[in-house]
Amino acid sequence: MTKSAMITVCGRPNAGKSTLTNALVGEKVAIVSPKPQTTRNRITAIVEHGDTQFVLLDTPGFHKPKTRLGDYMVNVVRESVADVDCVLLMVEPVASLGPQEEALIQRIRESGAPAILLINKIDTVDKARLLEVIAVYAAAYPFDAVLPISAKTGDGLDVLLTELEKYAVEGPHLFPDDMITDQPERQICAELVREKLLRCLDKEIPHGTAVEVTKFSERENGIIDLEVTVFCEKESHKGIIIGKKGAMLKKIGELARLDIEDFMGAKVNLQTWVKVKENWRDSMASLRNFGFTEQ
Repeated sequence: MTKSAMITVCGRPNAGKSTLTNALVGEKVAIVSPKPQTTRNRITAIVEHGDTQFVLLDTPGFHKPKTRLGDYMVNVVRESVADVDCVLLMVEPVASLGPQEEALIQRIRESGAPAILLINKIDTVDKARLLEVIAVYAAAYPFDAVLPISAKTGDGLDVLLTELEKYAVEGPHLFPDDMITDQPERQICAELVREKLLRCLDKEIPHGTAVEVTKFSERENGIIDLEVTVFCEKESHKGIIIGKKGAMLKKIGELARLDIEDFMGAKVNLQTWVKVKENWRDSMASLRNFGFTEQ
């Protein structure tokens, strides 16, 4: 007898949603960085737990949008909360509700979906503080369960999986059992490059970048030839991304290549270029070209 459940993971930027997704899958399917709004699209990840298949929908951080890309990201979150078996609202261990949490709780209330509160990063606070957080959220909404976890250390994740079993429905699995994500390999490779842009660059520059794979081919000897173009919004940003004598772009490329090789299980010949596409985050045509289309 097999069972399945669709689970949405939502929360403010940097709550730890993608870290949780990767931890539950056991492999890296979503990029992570200390910067907010790292995740731009809804990422589908598949977790096997005994005879149950959990389909996780890792969503962008819920924030106040300032661009059309931001509008798209927020809409992805809103739509992902509806028509699922359970919603996981992930919050930080702070004993107050911010506008993001209030808006997400309201969206959960409107959808009528069962919801579990995940208080993440419990490895950073003492138990007394944790009790205060639980009290604040318990007063705000009748969650089915409140689970303190640490996506980083794995603490509490076994309890979470057991709790999620309650929402699984009997029937065939929704994806093949050996599948961990529905993302194409090209997309994951592009995201791994963008992750290094986020980690290596400061301030607004990495948020104004997009990465497009222009070549993905495999030689007879198994080496993968990968060519990517990094788009940024200003000529001055292009110079910073490339760096003095190409040093920054080389560093980004080397770090990305290592992760891509680990993901692909093969040697990778990675070539990178940088181009300027002004104000692409507010251009509907550019957003569609980069794959930001309605779910």
